[in-house]
Amino acid sequence: MSKKIAFLGPHGTFTEEAARSIFKNDTVTYLPFRSIPDVLEAANTKKVDYAVVPLENSIEGSVNLTLDWIIHEIELPILTEFVLPITQHLLVSPSQSSISLSEIQRVYSHPQAIAQCRRFIYSTFTHAEIIYTNSTAEAAQMIQENPDKPWAAIGTRLAKEIYSLSFKKESIEDYKDNYTRFIVLGDQPLNFKPLQSSSYKTMILVTLPKDYPGALYQVLAAFAWRKINLSRIESRPTKRGLGNYYFIIDIEQKMDDVLLPGAFAEIEALGCQIRILGSYPYFVKTMNGVRS
Repeated sequence: MSKKIAFLGPHGTFTEEAARSIFKNDTVTYLPFRSIPDVLEAANTKKVDYAVVPLENSIEGSVNLTLDWIIHEIELPILTEFVLPITQHLLVSPSQSSISLSEIQRVYSHPQAIAQCRRFIYSTFTHAEIIYTNSTAEAAQMIQENPDKPWAAIGTRLAKEIYSLSFKKESIEDYKDNYTRFIVLGDQPLNFKPLQSSSYKTMILVTLPKDYPGALYQVLAAFAWRKINLSRIESRPTKRGLGNYYFIIDIEQKMDDVLLPGAFAEIEALGCQIRILGSYPYFVKTMNGVRS
């Protein structure tokens, strides 16, 4: 039976590229949705089997909308992670391919894509209007639908092909080591293995007790003396007043029966609350293929 995969659309986004890389060996149907909340709600309400959304970019940091929706709105577990190298391109309609960069009046793209090309935009488009869209593919679609306008989009090579656009300038991102983490969420385990991996992460959400000086230090110490490696710690507002935060922690190992439960028990004894957001395999796509 074909599985339904929701991704941030329309067709031609990096999220679609990540989804197709993850599930390329399986019989699935890919369904684009307009926004990250729409993607996650589709999986939460069982309109689809799995949701694929961006989580973090190596240049611009975390995608806060994804984090906040996972924390506050849904309780779907993270099932796997896929890291994709990101290359941004300046796309125009074929009818506008001969115009100069100085003649481009508008540049459309997703806020993350625009931020990843900030230097290029600052030096090239001081005269142009920058317009944010829900995705890079939506920006490409806007250019396709207005071929007579001197407009450009920042987007993917896949979007160029899908929307029959032309490259005005390739690889315009400010930093070449540009990667984005994408995650798959769903309420059913990935019984079919889209990829094989020997690398795992566990992500948790920690709520500190009030009026406990040094609580965060004690939380980190519970991992440190057990020699458990943490790859990321980040705070997000609880939305219950200034100064109140959740802490998202990435642990560089799979959930086990002894080590992590022991650390969690020690942390909960401090009065903290822990929610496991997922324990899952992760993969990194390189120029030579996929590594775990």
